[in-house]
Amino acid sequence: MSAPSLARVEAALRGRGLAPRGAFHPAPDDRVPPLDGDRVARTIVLAGQVGDSHWATFARERRDEPDPLDRWAARALAAVARPFGARVLLPGNTDPRHPFLRWAQRAEPVHPSPLGMLIHPDHGLWHAYRGALAFADAIALPPPDPRPSPCAACVDRPCLRACPVGAFDGARYDVAGCADHLRRAGDACFAVACLARAACPVGRRHRYPPGPARFHLEAFLRGLGAEPQSR
Repeated sequence: MSAPSLARVEAALRGRGLAPRGAFHPAPDDRVPPLDGDRVARTIVLAGQVGDSHWATFARERRDEPDPLDRWAARALAAVARPFGARVLLPGNTDPRHPFLRWAQRAEPVHPSPLGMLIHPDHGLWHAYRGALAFADAIALPPPDPRPSPCAACVDRPCLRACPVGAFDGARYDVAGCADHLRRAGDACFAVACLARAACPVGRRHRYPPGPARFHLEAFLRGLGAEPQSR
C-alpha cells in the first residue's frame, strides 16, 4: 500500500471531530516507540482540538464513562488509524510517558508561555493535543512553520496579572492554590476556563464557550482527586 497523503490523514481526523495538529519525521531523540517488532515510525501526525472544534462531535458521541473526552478521542483516533495501518499514541498512559510537548514543538510553531502551557501564534492558549498517529511511511510534509512565540513581543504579560490568587508567576504554577480557589470561589474562572488564560490577547476567537469551559475545569479538578462543587 502506498503512503497516504497528509491531506487524506487530516481529512480523516476532521471527519471524526479531531483537529490536525501538525506532523513531523521523528529522530531518535524524539523517543517515538516502535510500531511493532523492529518497524520504526517514520511520520508522526498529531491530533487534538483548537478551541471547541471537537465539542459538537464529542457531545453527540459521548458515553457515560470516566474520562469521557480522553476515551472518546482514543476511539476516534483508533477509527482513523485502522484503514491507514497506523499506530495510536496517547498522552499520559505509558511509562515512561510519551513526550507530547516535545512532539508538539516539532510539529507546529508552539512555544512555552509564561503560564507553562504551549502557545500558538494563531490559536493562542486555546488548543490541546489528544493523541498522535504513527506511520511506517515517510509521508511528504510541508516545510516547518518558523513563526516565533507571540510571548516574545508581549511586554505587558496580562496573563500573569489576571489570576485572582496569583497562581502563576512566570516560573511556577501553584496547582494547589488554583484548585482551592476553583472549589471555593471560582465562578468567574469557570465561565471562561481560567481568567489567566483568557487574559492573553492571542487567539481570543478560539476561547471556549461556557459549556466546554466548565467541562474542562471540572475535569482538571477531578484529575486532582477533587470533585467540583455544584454551581
